[in-house]
Amino acid sequence: MNIFRSSLGTVVALFGLIFAKPYVADAQAQRARGASAAAYTYEEKKRETNDIALTIVTSGITCTCARFAEDIRDVVNDLRPDGLRVLPVLGVGGLQTMEDVLFLKGIDMGVVDEDNLRLLKKRDPTLHAGIEQRVHYITQLYHNEFHVVARKDIQTFHDLRGKQVSFNLKNSQTEVTADAIFSMLNIDVERVNYDNNEAMMKLRAGEIAAMIVVSGAPQSALTRFKKEDGVHLLGLDERSLPNHDLAPIFDSYVPTRLTHEQYPALIPEGASTPTVANRALLVVYNWPENSARYLRLAKFVDTFFDRIYQFHNDSRHPKWKEINVSANVPGWTRFKPAADWLTQHKASLHSREGRSVTELRPAFDQFVANYIESTGKKSLSPPEKQSLFIEFTKLLESKVSSQSAR
Repeated sequence: MNIFRSSLGTVVALFGLIFAKPYVADAQAQRARGASAAAYTYEEKKRETNDIALTIVTSGITCTCARFAEDIRDVVNDLRPDGLRVLPVLGVGGLQTMEDVLFLKGIDMGVVDEDNLRLLKKRDPTLHAGIEQRVHYITQLYHNEFHVVARKDIQTFHDLRGKQVSFNLKNSQTEVTADAIFSMLNIDVERVNYDNNEAMMKLRAGEIAAMIVVSGAPQSALTRFKKEDGVHLLGLDERSLPNHDLAPIFDSYVPTRLTHEQYPALIPEGASTPTVANRALLVVYNWPENSARYLRLAKFVDTFFDRIYQFHNDSRHPKWKEINVSANVPGWTRFKPAADWLTQHKASLHSREGRSVTELRPAFDQFVANYIESTGKKSLSPPEKQSLFIEFTKLLESKVSSQSAR
């Protein structure tokens, strides 16, 4: 902690000496280059536009993964000729997202659940025999919780036997995970496939007994339920499922809890509901090393990880607080550029572990104030602030690393 605090002070103090004139000179150089640059030809513009583009496929627009892709786009995007542009793509979710990363032309990355690797190999062992070598993960992002919303007369999973339960759409992540969990529970239900909106309508009308959603909590559709709808969330633990061996489920999924704060209409105040969760991963197709696509993805990893603390503020999705870039995911292989970045930044990650943007904010605000004073500017644009934050964290990281080595 002392190293961290002294480092912040040193970074702020060094700012006037290191950055004032270079930033002014750099701005002048950029204006000069802009004035003398020749007009792009159509083919040059087309090549530059494609050279910086990366795609990331997600599920439907209400999925937490879509919001994460949007946040990644907003933080990483740099539309200069040598920058990066992240293009979110709406897919259909579930195992199809994984197969899109594997087979769909033009797809570089995707947000998939941890169990996808195991489920695809089980579904087609021959086709997916070498999947571990073809798709790697960059990082764990957040948890996708297993929600079972049921009528009030349904008190346990046993009460669902023989009744209609919506497993969401065919081949959705909800369906494949729910299928795995209900198979492990050995509870047979009459499966129907409705999207969230239709399932909610039928559940309110009493036409189905329950609906299942696997998504990051709070899931936007489920927050629209009201107390007068007469539904609640079923718990999944030893107490609610006596005489069941839940070890296989807990071996495959992460035990967690849903709270009243997340779902005021579904969970009583002061209470919580036990369940399990899938870990959502940012995955990438493992292109041949030194190929153009591989090098572009390596550049993305460096930029994304360098700016990771920009996701820890209130303007981003609250589940960014769950990200753990250094967490290992059993059964998966880390993308080599991501593994290399973690090795190179091990000391600074350890020093800043558990620190939030709230702790960095005062020092960064002073950093910005010094810059404005030294350059005579009245205010900064969002891109300028983002550029300054990158320089700020790099200086902090460099100072922490050097002091840790003493």
